[in-house]
Amino acid sequence: MEVSREIRSFEFDQSPSATEFASQIESNNLPAVISSFLQPVFKGIIKNWKAFSKWNPTEGGLDYLQEQLGKVPFSWTTFVITCSFSFHLHQIESESESETERPSLLSGDALPQQLYLAQVPIMNAENEERVQLEALNDDIQTPAFLETKIIASINLWMNNAEAKSSTHYDPHQNLLCIVAGRKQVILWPPSASPMLYPLPIYGEASNHSAIALENPDFSVYPRAENSMEYSQKVILHAGDALFIPEGWFHQIDSDNLTVAVNFWWRSNIMSSLSEHMDSYYLRRILRRNFYKHYEGNLYLKLGQNQVLDKASSAGTERPKKHICELHYNKEPDQSDHGLDQSCKRQNLKEKGLQQKILLHELGPYPLQALHEIVSLVHDHVNVADLSQHMQSTSTTNSELTVKDQCRNIVATRLFRLEDDPIAKILWTLEPCILQDVFLSMAHNFPRTLEALILHLLSPVGAEVLTRKFDEMDRQASEEDRNKFYQVFYGAFDDQFAAMNAILNGKESFALQAFKNALDKFLGMHSRLPS
Repeated sequence: MEVSREIRSFEFDQSPSATEFASQIESNNLPAVISSFLQPVFKGIIKNWKAFSKWNPTEGGLDYLQEQLGKVPFSWTTFVITCSFSFHLHQIESESESETERPSLLSGDALPQQLYLAQVPIMNAENEERVQLEALNDDIQTPAFLETKIIASINLWMNNAEAKSSTHYDPHQNLLCIVAGRKQVILWPPSASPMLYPLPIYGEASNHSAIALENPDFSVYPRAENSMEYSQKVILHAGDALFIPEGWFHQIDSDNLTVAVNFWWRSNIMSSLSEHMDSYYLRRILRRNFYKHYEGNLYLKLGQNQVLDKASSAGTERPKKHICELHYNKEPDQSDHGLDQSCKRQNLKEKGLQQKILLHELGPYPLQALHEIVSLVHDHVNVADLSQHMQSTSTTNSELTVKDQCRNIVATRLFRLEDDPIAKILWTLEPCILQDVFLSMAHNFPRTLEALILHLLSPVGAEVLTRKFDEMDRQASEEDRNKFYQVFYGAFDDQFAAMNAILNGKESFALQAFKNALDKFLGMHSRLPS
């Protein structure tokens, strides 16, 4: 997985202009540190605010906030009193370890140990009725580089004790400004979201991770074991600000008595996205994520490192093209009296293909592959039922019995290459060798070939087979392709049934890959039909 590990810093002599911010920072879609305390990068953004001094708990900021917000509902008063209690308690603890010296600012029950005032609106453009802290608006300033943005909301974040947020992303561009205290921010790019297991898209918390990073259960969330490898950590002090692009997952740890303000605004992409184009872009995004998973997904692994080659096309139209290229010379024959009549009926003695018929002319490798495939097909037959019908040990009678028995076999719905021995054999064969194997099966074991395709071809087997067909097509002339498919499909009583079996298996594989992509990238547990 390719993910960005970079946090950008930009040196300016003064606060960047709106144009500089949009072109050099926001357009990169990477987090950017905006510091005026430790490493001067964007100077004077936070320190010039009235809030920087008036809200500071060490300078009577809690009393100021209580005075400004005296008309706010009781919950705010309780919070400020609790913060004041925590602050004074922390100051005394730093001077003395004696329990008896701790003051009691409130009588009655003990105050809660931790309170977190999260996302309380100072300004909200979409819902003014939600704004509770409008009186604080005069104490902050919207940075000059955001003057061209339509600010969706400005929010206050404040905690009286150490606090930890859940891991989540925001659907807005975000500027996080630290007024007092310190915060640690851990960031992950959107491309790392599969490792964070986002909650289902249809839920109320779809922008949150399902895992607790401090104590993850890797048996349930195995991808999370590597999540920290793609994370980035930033420490923000009072006066610092951090630009967090939309879609970037982040977890924020706050120290005691930390006060912060954040600005949210819509990105240029979302602002310019017309509603009538939603369906189109949704399909494009889903399709891109689907093929990202489809071409390099976990369900095609052979061992640890080998996956189905991206160079092999996975188009679904190829088998239909084969149908159009076939010449139907097959004569009706319901008796099925064995190999000779089968070969005669299927008109297999075409020029250029006859030399592929005789088994003793096959090379050691294709002959071994042929033997393994035939053996696997026969192994799926119920031996007990087979013994009741077998009247001789001849190839002909065995072929007829395999056909009869396999009519009741339901193909195993396998989607992992390593779980399907037939698909593994098909995948390891070069196209020209696989062509020889199929021609030999069509000439010598047509009923086994029919059983393989109609009854034992799994979804991953159908995917592998069509990819091999595509490779054959690229290497052969049109005339040779026509001859091969005439012989291959001519081995079936119902050629369209063979076509449908391959197409249905391939579509089943694609549907499973799509379900996996929905779950992996969107956290959507699909109920699509199997």
